[in-house]
Amino acid sequence: MNASRRPWLACLALLAWTSQGCGTVEPQAGAGAAPEPTRVYDAQTLFNTLTVFGTSISHDDSRLLLTSDESGVFNVYSQPLDGSPRTALTSSTDNPIFGLAWFPEDDRFLYSRDQGGNEITHVHVRELDGGDVDLMPEESARSIFAGFSHDLRSMYLTSNARDPRFMDLYVCPIQAAGTGGIVASGGPYEVRLLYQNDDGYSLGPVSNDGRWLSVQRTLSNADDDLYLIDLMHQEAEPLHVTPHQGPISHSAMDFSADSRNFFYTSDEGSEFQRVLDFDIEQRTSELAYQGQWDVIAYRFSYNGRYLSIAENADASTELTVLDTRTGQPVALPEIPDGDVTNVAFSRSESLMTFGVNGDTSPTNLYVVDLPTRQLTRLTDTLNPAVDREDLVEGQIVRYFSFDQLEIPAILFRPKDASRARPVPAVVFVHGGPGGQTRKGYRADIQFLANHGYAVLAVNNRGSSGYGKTFFHLDDRRHGEDDLSDCIHGRRYLETLSWVDGDRVAIMGGSYGGYLVAAALAFAPEAFGAGIDIFGVTNWQRTLESIPSWWTAEREALYAELGDPEADRERLRRISPLFHAKQIVKPLMVVQGQNDPRVLKVESDELVAAVRANDVPVEYLVFPDEGHGFRNRKNRIAAAEGYLRFLEAHLK
Repeated sequence: MNASRRPWLACLALLAWTSQGCGTVEPQAGAGAAPEPTRVYDAQTLFNTLTVFGTSISHDDSRLLLTSDESGVFNVYSQPLDGSPRTALTSSTDNPIFGLAWFPEDDRFLYSRDQGGNEITHVHVRELDGGDVDLMPEESARSIFAGFSHDLRSMYLTSNARDPRFMDLYVCPIQAAGTGGIVASGGPYEVRLLYQNDDGYSLGPVSNDGRWLSVQRTLSNADDDLYLIDLMHQEAEPLHVTPHQGPISHSAMDFSADSRNFFYTSDEGSEFQRVLDFDIEQRTSELAYQGQWDVIAYRFSYNGRYLSIAENADASTELTVLDTRTGQPVALPEIPDGDVTNVAFSRSESLMTFGVNGDTSPTNLYVVDLPTRQLTRLTDTLNPAVDREDLVEGQIVRYFSFDQLEIPAILFRPKDASRARPVPAVVFVHGGPGGQTRKGYRADIQFLANHGYAVLAVNNRGSSGYGKTFFHLDDRRHGEDDLSDCIHGRRYLETLSWVDGDRVAIMGGSYGGYLVAAALAFAPEAFGAGIDIFGVTNWQRTLESIPSWWTAEREALYAELGDPEADRERLRRISPLFHAKQIVKPLMVVQGQNDPRVLKVESDELVAAVRANDVPVEYLVFPDEGHGFRNRKNRIAAAEGYLRFLEAHLK
């Protein structure tokens, strides 16, 4: 149930690690002479890869509950762990369906869906007879699955059904399939309010004994506190886990198997998030784990036999799996190159599933039999019509910005780029604020590189993963210093002999889309064209229209971006819509009709204003999308649009 650090505007992002020197040191293509010819793929072929994920193993250790978009729309599948073919369990042709978990002792399963990307998610049970139960069917309320109780008798849900502003904690007994119950929610499941969240906390995990609920109070984007709520004695004062002085950030991780200890991360006394162990009885914390980078996951298996630790190491994930009985790393079989992510253990603790993701290979799922160390591959996600040798590995680079700050980035060099044949380029900006472009497969970037465009994916100041100082350098400086980082990314590209520095565009989604529009409005000659995908254009309206369910994070957003009342003048100054007359370079805008974060009216107004300048504008609106792409046909249509636009105005 952890709330992500700054989730509101973050786009959906699709992880071997290399390093590269700073400044204008030119990345090398390799020792060969002339590059080999590369086959060029259309969008239909390159995007016809599978996006898959799944972390729930069935009660009998035989199947994985898997979500895949192989039909073009996300649906739920049963994937045998022996690697044999999977079976479709749902068949939606419009709204994506995402698998959540198998039931603990039978073949019922939970899934979530919304309507057209509106983010009002509902949790459903698929019964053994194929029947469907929406556990909390209130049309305007969100519900989110928050795990099963450790005794396997109940499940937890969070929902804002009581108050649109706050997510409460609910509990629902797990009854035998087909039995009756109190029909409080329109079906055979009794959903009962367990904790009424009048204080507006962000809710975290529940301890195995069902007693403690971890919650977070956000004070600003740099300061928060963690508490434990005694669910058995809710009249008692919350137990304050993180008393501190000055701005310190924390994140709830997990409870120990015996519920005596609570683990959380903190950047107190450190640039990076470290793991602390809070002894609940003694009310004391001590350091449990510290790496070289932010710890982003610290999770125990069902009975605590195994511990998985993930660090965000320079835009890649470094994973450690420990046997808690010995404190030593688990001996695993040889795993393919790439980031190992989304580790999950079976309840028997004999199986471990995970994904492996690389720049030239979409995530594939694997399972390891821990006693025998046998590795089984469960998926093959790259379109067989695509040769991996035609795809491009990203290279970690760093360049200097206007104030000599080093900016990390990932550089994708087309196979046929050379000094004799320099290629056009795109500066790619991630979402956020506070997001990060990471190593890993991205069909949109590979598509552009395959069609002869260099891509520099910048992690401008304010990006996560590089320490808290770097993370907060953009606070109240949006559209200014972070924009300068993007412009200096273009200048870095100009130093590369195989890049045509006269033909550079900027492209980004969500907050990255904002920086695209800001670049064209506030630095009109910096880029040859811009592609704004779901981007903010009017900060005043955006902050005033925050979805009700983000109330708990409102203060963090205001601390970082500004209060829509107190900072009205500044927000207007950095909003591209009010400076659209300055836009003179071609613009492409992509918008989801149902986007609850960046309202369609924002894009409508920007497009109209720029067209009034007699500047070429292409506008793509997807009626069945919200904030980000979920349907493959739309990803393909958008990619084809990007290429047409760049070919017309840049290449």
